[in-house]
Amino acid sequence: MQWTKVLGLGLGAAALLGLGIILGHFAIPKKANSPAPSISAPQDLDLEILETVMGQLDAHRIRENLRELSREPHLASSPRDEDLVQLLLQRWKDPESGLDSAEAFTYEVLLSFPSQEQPNVVDIVGPTGDIIHSCHRTEENVTGEQGGPDVIQPYAAYAPSGNPQAVNAAKHGVAGVLVYTDPADINDGLSSPSETFPNSWYLPPSGVERGSYYKYFGDPLTPYLPAIPSSFRLDLANVSGFPPIPTQPIGFQDARDLLCNLNGTSAPTTWQGALGCHYRLGPGFRPDGNFSADSQVNVSVYNRLELRNSSNVLGIIRGAVEPDRYVLYGNHRDSWVHGAVDPSSGTAVLLELSRVLGTLLKKGTWRPRRSIVFASWGAEEFGLIGSTEFTEEFFNKLQERTVAYINVDIAVFANATLRVQGTPPVQSVVFSATKEIRSPGPGDLSIYDNWIRYFNRSSPVYGLVPSLGSLGAGSDYAPFIHFLGISSMDIAYTYDRSKTSARIYPTYHTAFDTFDYVDKFLDPGFSSHQAVARTAGSIILRLSDSFFLPLKVSDYSETLRSFLQAAQQDLGALLEQHSISLGPLVTAVEKFEAEAAALGQRISMLQKGSPDPLQVRMLNDQLMLLERSFLNPRAFPEERYYSHVLWAARTGSVATFPGLSNACARANDTASGSEAWAEVQRQLSIVVTALEGAAATLRPVADL
Repeated sequence: MQWTKVLGLGLGAAALLGLGIILGHFAIPKKANSPAPSISAPQDLDLEILETVMGQLDAHRIRENLRELSREPHLASSPRDEDLVQLLLQRWKDPESGLDSAEAFTYEVLLSFPSQEQPNVVDIVGPTGDIIHSCHRTEENVTGEQGGPDVIQPYAAYAPSGNPQAVNAAKHGVAGVLVYTDPADINDGLSSPSETFPNSWYLPPSGVERGSYYKYFGDPLTPYLPAIPSSFRLDLANVSGFPPIPTQPIGFQDARDLLCNLNGTSAPTTWQGALGCHYRLGPGFRPDGNFSADSQVNVSVYNRLELRNSSNVLGIIRGAVEPDRYVLYGNHRDSWVHGAVDPSSGTAVLLELSRVLGTLLKKGTWRPRRSIVFASWGAEEFGLIGSTEFTEEFFNKLQERTVAYINVDIAVFANATLRVQGTPPVQSVVFSATKEIRSPGPGDLSIYDNWIRYFNRSSPVYGLVPSLGSLGAGSDYAPFIHFLGISSMDIAYTYDRSKTSARIYPTYHTAFDTFDYVDKFLDPGFSSHQAVARTAGSIILRLSDSFFLPLKVSDYSETLRSFLQAAQQDLGALLEQHSISLGPLVTAVEKFEAEAAALGQRISMLQKGSPDPLQVRMLNDQLMLLERSFLNPRAFPEERYYSHVLWAARTGSVATFPGLSNACARANDTASGSEAWAEVQRQLSIVVTALEGAAATLRPVADL
């Protein structure tokens, strides 16, 4: 989520650039008075339990959770991060509101930190080497929370150390990078202190967005292996994915001092921002500016790499009937500073939801049909490390047994509407849940009806419906969908995009992301946090308790048909010129549509009677395993962990199957018969094979 503008510094000029549970814990020994699970049990979603959970999720408790969670900075592996590990364990082991079991699982991972002895600095130096201007090393202490000893200096994690000095970028190339957040992108153009936090939700001029600049996700030293003592680790010299040159983020107050004094060619229109001047590319400074024309920008970065222990915390409610089927709900715990929004708004919801379910469990009122796993991931901010290590360590069991993964990272960006991203099969359960929950605010709209006012699309099957966004790789759902092929979703409340151009909440990854910021500006009263808790809680109960899994695989047909039409309209003529036919793809999509519709009909027929639970179990496994059929670990050898042929990163401009789109973009200017066009054919075959495999997964299990 690094949506920042970049200042490239060449020699002397600045250039603007833009289950450890060991999942055996899921077979927790039963108490003497607990009935043994039976697959023949008819247990289904209990609407009274659902209503009870909705009524007991308390906005005030979520608010108090957030106050405690964001009281101090809790950078991954810090003492406060470990304190929160213990807090989660305490809550999940509580005798009155805890879960069946809770445990922390620790990995030794490679993290990156700025040096405490030598802070990173950005200076402008005169021709004799004297410092004539220095950028701020810390953010302004506007509320008393930005100046504490545990507030990490702004830095770019995993950027190498070095001391580049700028003179002539055009001649010598970029030697270092400065990154800043422009007020045009984050503050709706507002930049004066009176217009920013603590007077509004906008970012103060000194605010600096921290972040990880590692290209991949997971521990850098142990790709595809869990970072446990027995695992092989790469030599540092062989680690890829780190930035090649020193990089340092700065606030837009300091960026203004640099950009508004640059000389040279005008920056493109799309690069202009809201710093109050016309942006130029250099080289050098304006002779009539604040610095002499022969001044230089000196960047000194002293980041260091360290092996640190980072923990995931897992809490489990054992299923009564199908304990070997898991519904996972996760949120990361670590933050760059106080992290009230990112991620503690999500952790506050997680704690309240687990408290309500745990209380029902301890009272003997309820136990789900399937197992529920609550997860607090460690070191997400450095590159989704905790969740990735978990998926690596328990790859087989998770692939075989996980029904779905629900992610709540930032629970509340703002308080206008729900926003859900997910794979098509989860659309139905999300819609069902949100239609039954009242939206916060005035009026009597459901969350669904409010959502459709802000984000909607026209479906050829359902008419006007809320838009379900697609999943990228911005949070802990990434290893579950891209690596394991598990149906996933990410849930949050967000802002009205007609009222702000901010690409994310303004204090993102800064020292101004505090409890008071949330309490005063994002969600006074915490009703949006409560709405997210109710939405996630309803979805968890529907997935864990419903006799028939509420995953609708036929909803994939719309996506596949859309991808096919884009390929036909935007790539068809080009492919035909190179004797590549889309005919097999058309046939594969049609096969999938037919099998998905037939499976839906079989389910509808069974729901009308009293089906054999084993037959329902087989159908549920088909629904659960569909997503896995879209995996091909050799489809994208240049990528890491990306193996889902429908949702891998797309760099081509055509909104179709990503491998096909990317390959066509690379081959477009090459001759027929080239390796690039061979790769187009390979990617087309990969997609066709995946779709045919998916269709086969949906056929009656006795049919090959």
